[in-house]
Amino acid sequence: MTKRYELPLLVLTAATGAVDGVSYLALDRVFTGNMTGNVLFIGFGLAGVSGLPVLNNLVALLAFMLGAVLAARLTRGAPGPAKLPASGLAILVGGSVVSLALAGIWLGTGPPNHGAMLVTTALLALVLGAQAAAVKHIGIRDLSTVVVTMTMVNLSADSRAAGGPGTAWLRRFGAITAMGLGAFVAAVLTLRVNGAVALIVAGALLALGTTLIAVIRRREVAAASTPDGPAAGGH
Repeated sequence: MTKRYELPLLVLTAATGAVDGVSYLALDRVFTGNMTGNVLFIGFGLAGVSGLPVLNNLVALLAFMLGAVLAARLTRGAPGPAKLPASGLAILVGGSVVSLALAGIWLGTGPPNHGAMLVTTALLALVLGAQAAAVKHIGIRDLSTVVVTMTMVNLSADSRAAGGPGTAWLRRFGAITAMGLGAFVAAVLTLRVNGAVALIVAGALLALGTTLIAVIRRREVAAASTPDGPAAGGH
């Protein structure tokens, strides 16, 4: 059942909020997970609004899309009894490792210069784009882990106030809250400590969410391999 994946996906959503908090506050006003913001910033910058890092936003946008393309290519048609293919789990593990490695380098070398900032932005956007494409296989539309706009629409449109059934409100509210909390924690750490520490926390959240998914996935595989499991016809 997909329901068991809700908690780890909420953790990954909080991690995305944290990464975006770091990237916006410490990487010169750029989002590495929320591409809607980057599209708007690029439009504002091209219109002549001063002080907007159009190059940084463009780098993040392209890297995010590249990550999604690569993840989709690696996971498309992948066999296996679990909802998330092994290649999808590997992508999440790789993203956690990259994020923590970037945080470690940042902590050891100090605030990145412009060139290093672009590289860091690109790698974080690549990680989150790949993450979003990988978790699509789990099939929970309200938990894309990188954006909550449609989650808000679904929460509002399906609410009893709108004449709807009010279903899945807890999951949807949880996703919105998780992203906000992740951003809040990262903002506090970035402003009061430094961006590297905030990114370590974000990377730890990515690792935690990935670990929870790995545990659930292993149980799915084990259940499918038992004589009375899905692999044997589900009897």
